[in-house]
Amino acid sequence: MNFTNKNFANRWINRDLFVTRSRVIIRWNMHDLVQLIIPPVRGTKMRVALIGLGDIATKAYLPVMSQIQDLELILCTRNEQVLTTLANQYRISTFVTDYKKLLELNVDAVMIHSATSTHFEIASFFLNHGVATFVDKPLADNYQHVEMLYELAERKAVPLYIGFNRRHIPLYNQHLPTLQQGNLDNILSVRWEKNRYQLPGELNTFIFDDFIHPLDSINVCAKASLEEAYVTMQRKGNQLARLDIQWQHGETMLHASMNRQFGTTSERLQVCLANQTYEFDSFVTGTVLAEDRELKLAQKDWTPMLMGKGFHAMVTDWLAVVRANKLDSQIIARNLASHKLAELLYQKIKLQMTV
Repeated sequence: MNFTNKNFANRWINRDLFVTRSRVIIRWNMHDLVQLIIPPVRGTKMRVALIGLGDIATKAYLPVMSQIQDLELILCTRNEQVLTTLANQYRISTFVTDYKKLLELNVDAVMIHSATSTHFEIASFFLNHGVATFVDKPLADNYQHVEMLYELAERKAVPLYIGFNRRHIPLYNQHLPTLQQGNLDNILSVRWEKNRYQLPGELNTFIFDDFIHPLDSINVCAKASLEEAYVTMQRKGNQLARLDIQWQHGETMLHASMNRQFGTTSERLQVCLANQTYEFDSFVTGTVLAEDRELKLAQKDWTPMLMGKGFHAMVTDWLAVVRANKLDSQIIARNLASHKLAELLYQKIKLQMTV
């Protein structure tokens, strides 16, 4: 499959639709029809299930989702104590311990926040049943499963969304509005680094669960190979301690970096234009350097923390995708490409670390 030419992603468009009161029938060819439940119409509550109620779900998603009035939330986790505690806290009346039971509740969409190792199984189940599916990054911890899931989503004509919140940081997108759209005009370089204190890690987890953040954040043009990419790494014993990748797209230099032996946990973004530089030392503050002067940048006072981290904008975008029952083909191509790069990095470094 050659998704670098967007052949795969482009097959998401130009289908014949036949609509009845209860379903949408999509004609793929003369002999193959797929039936889907019609997405929720405006004015009705959308039923969204959250699966896996660990830190990311409880700290980032539930506080945002519970404030949206036209949603009906359903909770799902195997831990009954956590389930009842959160249901009481957020006044949610419907909850289950078995994710397969969610089909009986006629959910419009699911959001999978469970461990990465479970993503493939759970996402496959809901895609097979025509349910719009959101999965926290990474979609899977190997590219084969990522590709299989997107092929399944295509066959079932249902959106498969990946939770890359850094694509939606309000402060960054306010001052650099074209960057995450893949428009690098006038941008000379982008450097995104995400560092941790005293935390060398296992190779697969390092790359797929953590490094994929800065990697995807610079991969705005959906690079899917290591051709003409410069990769360096450092290790501590049999663990990975640092990883850097750099390449050039047209006139723009792109650099993603992660140091797990840094002096403190931090994240930084630097974007250079001609005689103008943006530097952000967090999601909420930064500096623009121009005309030999320095101007401080900051989000508006009293901006909620999760809004500053991009979760509000990402959830809004996700719900719009559910209502439209369609994910843009360029986003699909980028999702595939970033996971492909992660897989290629994993294989390359694994080989180096065995020498």
